[in-house]
Amino acid sequence: MDQPAETPLLPFHISSGTLFASLLWGSIGVGMFIYGKKQQSAPALIGGIAMIAVSYLLPDPLWMSVASVAIIAGVYFWTRRG
Repeated sequence: MDQPAETPLLPFHISSGTLFASLLWGSIGVGMFIYGKKQQSAPALIGGIAMIAVSYLLPDPLWMSVASVAIIAGVYFWTRRG
């Protein structure tokens, strides 16, 4: 019988948790970015860009979630401060 073709290995491991967390936090980051652009709000704009970057750069879903929640808290306190 013919052997199935080998699938090429990626240089990194993508788990379903990482994929889901990246989709979730990246989508929230895009929403923050669009909101900040339309409202001309620097905290939301910068926070959105930071969340998009975090969703691409951090491979662990736990640390991605911790960093994203910290960014959201930072944007909240930045807008409340002034």
